[in-house]
Amino acid sequence: MTSIAATIANELNIRDNQVEQALKLLAEGNTVPFIARYRKEATGGLDDAQLRHIEERNTYLVELAERKQAVLESIEEQGKLTDDLKREILAADTKARVEDLYLPYKKRRKTKADIAREAGLEDLTQLLIDDPAAAPETLAERFTSEGFPDAKAALDGARAILVDRFATDADLVGAVRDRVFEQGTMRSGVVEGKEQEGAKFADYFDFAEPFDKLPSHRILALLRGENEGVLTLDLDAGDEAVYEGMIAERFDLPVKDSAWLTKAVQWGWRTKLQVSANLDTRMRLKEKAEAGALEVFKTNLRDVLLAAPAGQRSTLALDPGYRNGVKCAVVDGTGKVLATTIVYPHQPQNRWDASRAELASLAAQHGVELIAVGNGTASRESEKLAGEVADLIAQAGGKRPTPVVVSESGASVYSASPIAAEEFPDMDVSLRSAVSIARRLQDPLAELVKVDPKSIGVGQYQHDVNQTALAQTLDAVVEDAVNSVGVDVNTASAPLLERVAGLSGTVAKNIVAYRDEHGSFTTRKELGKVPRLGPKAFEQAAGFLRIQGGKNPLDGSAVHPEAYPVVERVAQSTGLSTEQLIGNTAVLTKLAPADFADDTFGVPTVTDILAELDKPGRDPRPEFKTAEFKEGVNEVKDLKPGMILEGTVTNVAAFGAFVDVGVHQDGLVHVSAMSHKFVSDPHEVVRSGEVVKVKVMDVDVARNRIGLSLRLDDEPGQPNSPKQRGGQNRKQHQKRGGGRDGDRRQASGSMADALKRAGFGK
Repeated sequence: MTSIAATIANELNIRDNQVEQALKLLAEGNTVPFIARYRKEATGGLDDAQLRHIEERNTYLVELAERKQAVLESIEEQGKLTDDLKREILAADTKARVEDLYLPYKKRRKTKADIAREAGLEDLTQLLIDDPAAAPETLAERFTSEGFPDAKAALDGARAILVDRFATDADLVGAVRDRVFEQGTMRSGVVEGKEQEGAKFADYFDFAEPFDKLPSHRILALLRGENEGVLTLDLDAGDEAVYEGMIAERFDLPVKDSAWLTKAVQWGWRTKLQVSANLDTRMRLKEKAEAGALEVFKTNLRDVLLAAPAGQRSTLALDPGYRNGVKCAVVDGTGKVLATTIVYPHQPQNRWDASRAELASLAAQHGVELIAVGNGTASRESEKLAGEVADLIAQAGGKRPTPVVVSESGASVYSASPIAAEEFPDMDVSLRSAVSIARRLQDPLAELVKVDPKSIGVGQYQHDVNQTALAQTLDAVVEDAVNSVGVDVNTASAPLLERVAGLSGTVAKNIVAYRDEHGSFTTRKELGKVPRLGPKAFEQAAGFLRIQGGKNPLDGSAVHPEAYPVVERVAQSTGLSTEQLIGNTAVLTKLAPADFADDTFGVPTVTDILAELDKPGRDPRPEFKTAEFKEGVNEVKDLKPGMILEGTVTNVAAFGAFVDVGVHQDGLVHVSAMSHKFVSDPHEVVRSGEVVKVKVMDVDVARNRIGLSLRLDDEPGQPNSPKQRGGQNRKQHQKRGGGRDGDRRQASGSMADALKRAGFGK
């Protein structure tokens, strides 16, 4: 039997000992970020994704091994365990295969087949196979008994035995199941009378696609349509004769010579094997769909979290609204709230001039450098207001602040959360969201960790997937993102600190409490004084916690305290102090990592240390850049085919990307319009938060639909390549959800809502 480590190593195409070391480190309580960053020698340089795969697969394979053992013991107790069966069970690579092998020995309620066997009808079954030319009724007359009073009943009993054999044969069940999935087709139709009510599923009213070709988003759309009572789903296995032939061949049944056997095989296929294969296909499709949805969510969430930060610049945030006004907050470079107000520039109050004057005064008073405008209701009108405020500042001789449109997804969720209540106990809930908008412009990562990832609006049918798996997946993404950037221990909030490797929520709060009581940390070593922050937690977290301007310059870098002696050796060899060495590219690039490696810190770690010394605390996130929305283009009706616009990618799905071009409705760049080359995954081309140039290809004002292209040489009215399109159609992704002009306080948090914002589903 192949070991767990060998199995995983084969899946990842790495060495067995790499997996073994990774599993050992994980078992010792080390975190994935810590292992990936500071234990490269042990694992051979495995990254976060590989380590998480190892962690997840190990859990599955351990459970599989435990189930194999339980099954073996159960069959052994029955006295039915043969060497061949034991070998097959031990060789099984999935839980499904183990259960298939266990099926004949599983304790179950007495079946028709069991009753027939007790009545001695096993012999009749064998006679019907051995003598196919004989009249079945004649053979059966000899086997009548209590419960089987006549030939028909006896034959029904024999058929039950035969069908039970089909249904409990592991190899047959497995082969049928695989063939159905590989060769079958999903077909869907509309429930009569639901055409209008279920119009958003119109593309599935007469739909067919092979099971193994169905992408994640289409599976989820089909299942949702069925769940809402709009669609009927038919899992078409294909040519039934093929499956009936597989049954007959497996049991060497002379069906050509026996009409009874032929009908028994047909009955076995339709009542047992087809039913079980369809159930399995549904499960496989759901698993495939969930895996795809989780992958989309993971990728988009990572992009959003690692979006370019504007940095420590004083910011005025506008949370737009009409009737209830524009909620405003000014924060300084550290995110501290300096002022809040509500202005009413829009309908019905229309206090434009007064609002502009008040905001300009606030901006001037606090030296505002950026104006963050939430992208919800009244966003473009508020962006215009921000522009006029900025112009007033410039006219008065000040430096013009830069207006920036910011995604406000999840801001309202944060504002009503316990975290926000703890941060701002005396602040009105509506004003808290303005603070969140300002801070997420300064540092998206630091602010978005306070929001449930499911509320950030980058998921795909997220409410339809396993919520436990979703939470685990997203938590891992957040953890990896936070630790890849690092955290300033003297400014970080408790929710941000909680995401640092090795730190629990309690320890994170203790760090903040200690900081509030004793002032800023001056050394990493001082963290040891924080209650509950023991040696193991310090080991895991220290390299990701940064202290800027502290006593030891290395405390502001990603160099782990355990490796400080290596830096000392490097400094001694160069004749420079640590301070002189940091940032000294000319000296550092000439050094050979191997000269400083030892049994504890190998070449990979030393290489990382030298790179970190060159650019200490380097932020892996891209440079901050904003989209410039076109003047005079404020609504969908202002768009014209052929326009080239700048916009921000708000979401990426399997079928394309959504782009905010400043008209309250996201446009859709279909995957077929992303490149002149074939694109299998839109994430290869764009990421959430990226600023892109797009061409308007088509505009449907009535339904608020905008079709865009990243190929700026495309001409409106020309169809995209059928090969590229791959049969995908935008309409099939429709779902209920609130658009930007709806109630923003209902956090969308799903790909379907993004589709709604883009006008699909209206």
